Amino acid sequence: MAKSSAVEIEVGDRTVRVSNPDRVYFPARGETKLDLVRYYLAVGDGIVRALRERPCMLHRFPSGVSGEKVHQKRVPNGAPDWLQTVRVDFPSGRHAYELCVTHPADVIWAVQMSTVEFHPWNSRRADTERPDEWRIDLDPMPDCPFDTVRKVAHTVHEILDELGITGWPKTSGGHGLHVYVRIEPRWGFQEVRRAALAFAHEVERRMPDEVTTTWWRKDRDPSKLFVDYNQNARDHTIASAYSVRGVPEAVVSTPITWDEIDAVEPREHTIATVPARFAELGDLHAGIDDTAYSLDTLLEWADRDGLETEG
Repeated sequence: MAKSSAVEIEVGDRTVRVSNPDRVYFPARGETKLDLVRYYLAVGDGIVRALRERPCMLHRFPSGVSGEKVHQKRVPNGAPDWLQTVRVDFPSGRHAYELCVTHPADVIWAVQMSTVEFHPWNSRRADTERPDEWRIDLDPMPDCPFDTVRKVAHTVHEILDELGITGWPKTSGGHGLHVYVRIEPRWGFQEVRRAALAFAHEVERRMPDEVTTTWWRKDRDPSKLFVDYNQNARDHTIASAYSVRGVPEAVVSTPITWDEIDAVEPREHTIATVPARFAELGDLHAGIDDTAYSLDTLLEWADRDGLETEG
């Protein structure tokens, strides 16, 4: 197939050249690279808020989501001089300069580089070693129905309310749900992960028939939901709010309200439907940065229960 000509996209005060705009990325409905660009422009405020100043891994699909997936941490040579990055170091002794989104054009540049999914750290470049986001990942095992995910989400909401903490739910774009909490950037990754484990244990205590915190996947009951506290470990990332997922239907990890939990059908939130929802409702996570919460109570629970993270 001959390559289609490039188009130039005006994004605020910047211009991004998009090559191969007609290349089909999502075969279920035939949506193209340019459709993906238009989607991210439509939710620009939301995706920038979700990614702002965070080291970000890019999941690239150079030939569309039916082809090879590339996990890219490093911003390549030749990137625009307005693109912002941050250096992150790894236990191997290696390092990478990772994208830090500050402007909608950064997102469109990444799409030009064939990025479909955006996977940010839960810390920001001002101090990459101290997270400001606690992530609650409700991850159903293979035989766990979505109705169980809904029930567990309500218990998560209940416990957060008891703690005086506001949680911000979203679909995962897969089979589960995520809840994000802004936290004070006072703790390192190990402490945040330990606090997340303490919370997960409390959810399991209240719902022992539905929830597991068993570390090894092979040892988990396949009918239960795993509260995956390990998503708070250093350099672990999950798809951000408004990130498209690399599946043929172009499903989107979509912010929702707590009142939507019982009715939400995650597969209905796609690049074809989310722009109209965003235009009507705005960014449902718009207030996420208004208040940062303490983990002191959760760390007290961890001390009380003698919890230490594994792995």
